[in-house]
Amino acid sequence: MLLVLEDEHKEHLAFLTKVELSVLQEFCHIAMEFMRKGSNPKVYLTAAQKLDVDADTVRHGVEGLMYLLTESAKLMVNEIDFHDSILTLGFSKDLKEELLRLYKEHCKEIRAILSKMSMDLPHYHNLEWRLDVELASRSLRHQTNPSVLLKLHTEDSGNMSTQLMQTDPVNLIHLTQSLEGALAEIKSQHCRRIIRNINK
Repeated sequence: MLLVLEDEHKEHLAFLTKVELSVLQEFCHIAMEFMRKGSNPKVYLTAAQKLDVDADTVRHGVEGLMYLLTESAKLMVNEIDFHDSILTLGFSKDLKEELLRLYKEHCKEIRAILSKMSMDLPHYHNLEWRLDVELASRSLRHQTNPSVLLKLHTEDSGNMSTQLMQTDPVNLIHLTQSLEGALAEIKSQHCRRIIRNINK
């Protein structure tokens, strides 16, 4: 899946297309430190003095690089798509290869940082189920009345909780189809675009 960058992000990255390989590596180091520990204006000033540019240009370059890396990691962009995504940005062959190397090197760490920053909602831990079928009663000798008992275990910040539910097979099939439809929808291009805009 190709990463679509806004014009603003392209402008921020434009400065990095003209720098040397060692400068790009330093910018990536600054961007990773920003993600780990937060912003440090002193670093921007020091880098700006070394490069003889203003601090805002450095800050925008770091933010543009950080956006490129975080969005790519968030969407789990593969190597080919990452390379194709930065193809139009004007980077030289060496800088493109270095960006790809840095992305591959830091992808897992970036995803771990992003997961720590996300809201911790209750999530699935385990599901137990039992199928009960009533075959007869005093009033009706020949009947088939199936029901499914579900025991859902969820985890929220280390705390386990259990929910008991009972349903019939028809409703369970409908619920399964609805969840599969929602899962397919969230993977669509339209949904990913909306989520990307929400997370800005």
